[in-house]
Amino acid sequence: MSAIAIPAAPDRHRWKVLSVGVAANASFAAAFSGIPAAAVMMRSAYGFSDAALGLALGAMGLGIACSEFPWGVLTDRWGDRKVLLTGLGATALALLLMALWGAPGGSGVPGLGLVGAGLLLVGMLGGSVNGSSGRAVMVWFSSAERGMAMSIRQTAVPLGGAVGALILPTLAREAGFAAVYSLLSACCAISLLLTWIWLRDPQASGSAGHTLASAGAAPSPDRARLWAMVAAIGILCAPQFGILTFGTVFLHDVLHAGVGATTGALVGLQCGAMAMRVWSGRWTDRHGNRAGFLRAATWISVLCFVVLGLSSCLLARTLAHGPLVLAAMLAALAVSGVCVSAWHGVAYAELVTLAGAHKAGTALGMANTSVFVVCFATASAIPHINALAGWAGVWLVGAACAALALPLFARSARS
Repeated sequence: MSAIAIPAAPDRHRWKVLSVGVAANASFAAAFSGIPAAAVMMRSAYGFSDAALGLALGAMGLGIACSEFPWGVLTDRWGDRKVLLTGLGATALALLLMALWGAPGGSGVPGLGLVGAGLLLVGMLGGSVNGSSGRAVMVWFSSAERGMAMSIRQTAVPLGGAVGALILPTLAREAGFAAVYSLLSACCAISLLLTWIWLRDPQASGSAGHTLASAGAAPSPDRARLWAMVAAIGILCAPQFGILTFGTVFLHDVLHAGVGATTGALVGLQCGAMAMRVWSGRWTDRHGNRAGFLRAATWISVLCFVVLGLSSCLLARTLAHGPLVLAAMLAALAVSGVCVSAWHGVAYAELVTLAGAHKAGTALGMANTSVFVVCFATASAIPHINALAGWAGVWLVGAACAALALPLFARSARS
């Protein structure tokens, strides 16, 4: 296999490549993180039960999970530009079809089957952006900057989620879900244009570079460590998806919070997650301690969700719903969401370093398959956990999932 040329650090075009990765991920994140922000409106507009709502919201994650690994393999074979252009174009088309036939309107209200199938297709096509944009960052940035670059790319997920949480609930309420899907389709189309203009192969651009071997990538990765990292990334996403998919439902049903309060909490969560991802990537690049940071972030996530679960239990017993209680629970939810979202860029940087650039797309596909299998399972399981043990049970199960990730992160760090 020929070595992959990686541009030298002074090549400024790498920042345009990073911008493409951020735009592509943000446009798709606005769909898979933003639509759940309008979960209360979706439940009302489509007439879904909580269980049906969970299936609908989880369908997109299931689609991503089914497609991530094939997209990753194709990225390593075809290159990131071809895969990203194909995926973004197809995702924009799928969202446009949802606007035409998958939204409540004059012709009636689509059933769970049609909505679920449509969101499943959106997820399967949109899964292309994760591995392809990640490989592009891996190829254009040296190992000394990779943690920061991957963390900046990963800020696209909370960025898209924040924009979605800020806009989509109000848009769904005022203009309906056809407008929601149309806006998301337009965002993907804009990212497609940026990709066409800026993303190119570093060798074709004439950039000065160095070989993969000199970048410090592992030509023959330790499979046990890779699988441990992949599993840890997926499991630690369970509490995160719990907040992102059903946080607004919790605030609405338990605390009777309005659209403004729930939107503010989610936007604050996503903005905090963006800031923490950039900081964590830069900090671990400087100190060379990605493995230690991942274990510390996981411990903090366990603690946050234990506190959130115990607070929910106390709230259920006292039945107190005053403004101070609402503010405290909004803060607890936002802080927990930030803490359980801060580690992504560092984990992905560690993963691609273990895998090497020639397998970066495949490794990212493996990780994102794990992530979105967990996304689907989380969205589907939460209504049933809530029915059995209440919201306190939901958040304590999230703490248990974070605890399960700890030994896996420790194993992935062993030499």
